[in-house]
Amino acid sequence: MDEKIKILYVDDEPENLVGFKASLRLDYQIITATSVPEGISCLNNHPDIRIIFCDQRMPGKTGVDFFEDIRVSHPLPVRIMLTAYTDVESIIDAINKGNIFRFVKKPWTETDIVLAIEEANKFYMATSMLAIKNKELQAAYDELTKFAYSVSHDIRGPLVGVLGGINLAGLIDNVAEMRDLLAVMKIAVIKLDTYALSMHDYYTLQKGLLKITAIDFNAVIDAMKTMYSLTSKANNVDFKINVEQDEVFVSDKITLKIIIGNLLSNAFKYQDKTKTNKLVELRVEVNNGMATIYVTDTGIGIVESHLGEIFNLFFRSNSTEVGSGIGLYNVKNALFKLNGEIQVNSVLNEGTTFKVTIPSL
Repeated sequence: MDEKIKILYVDDEPENLVGFKASLRLDYQIITATSVPEGISCLNNHPDIRIIFCDQRMPGKTGVDFFEDIRVSHPLPVRIMLTAYTDVESIIDAINKGNIFRFVKKPWTETDIVLAIEEANKFYMATSMLAIKNKELQAAYDELTKFAYSVSHDIRGPLVGVLGGINLAGLIDNVAEMRDLLAVMKIAVIKLDTYALSMHDYYTLQKGLLKITAIDFNAVIDAMKTMYSLTSKANNVDFKINVEQDEVFVSDKITLKIIIGNLLSNAFKYQDKTKTNKLVELRVEVNNGMATIYVTDTGIGIVESHLGEIFNLFFRSNSTEVGSGIGLYNVKNALFKLNGEIQVNSVLNEGTTFKVTIPSL
């Protein structure tokens, strides 16, 4: 059964409110208010109100004034004026100030009101969808702008570095200088590779459909263990894994790999190179249909003021390490697809722990 359309009626005469509600309560959800402040309170408490009827002649503020007041704070509800006064000036004011959808003359008939509601609801649905599409379009435009900057910075930058190194190599005879140059070129290539992998994850999440299967976290992590074990040895980082799973867990394997892989990649990438006892720990616990994943590191940590931004597209909390600024954004999007959540606890120069919770689907 469809949910009833929620309607607000503001009128300083209680008998009008009673008659309105009595006539329409079976087909619509009617909320009434006897003053403008009470009407605004109703709008704040019921953000899903679709249509507002208001009497023009009220003490303190007219209906036009009320509609003008809420144009910015509550733009979506469709505004309908009930009035016995049809002078030209009030109509012009209503149109210019209150953005009135239509008028209904008093005394009204139930047929007049129902017709107004049907037309207003159609208009509400159309404008609501348009607002949603505009918001999505703005978000897409913002991402496109960031991508345009990223292409010039994250792709062209490393390529220019590699080309410069190639040109310089023809002028170098010293082996030590050549090794230093190769090390710089290697960093540039790693940046490109990191960017390419992040873009692959991004489009996998944007376009891919979920493939729901039973998940064995030991098997999922074993497939990733070899790569990170090599990273662990190369960077002298102790890598610990602990999985506790005694029940069936259902989810999308590829999306889980993107989440765990990005968190592990960051944990190794942002280690504090000055520490002797470096650690990355991955812990997975599956209980009562919920998987909880902890990724802990002894890295450089995250500035507290950056914690609210680290999941934004192309945001980098630290510019000294190789990073695309896409990894944690992909983690956020992946968790959205799985109805999961993430928390982060970080202390600067001590380390970071990410806690991920994902329900079984």
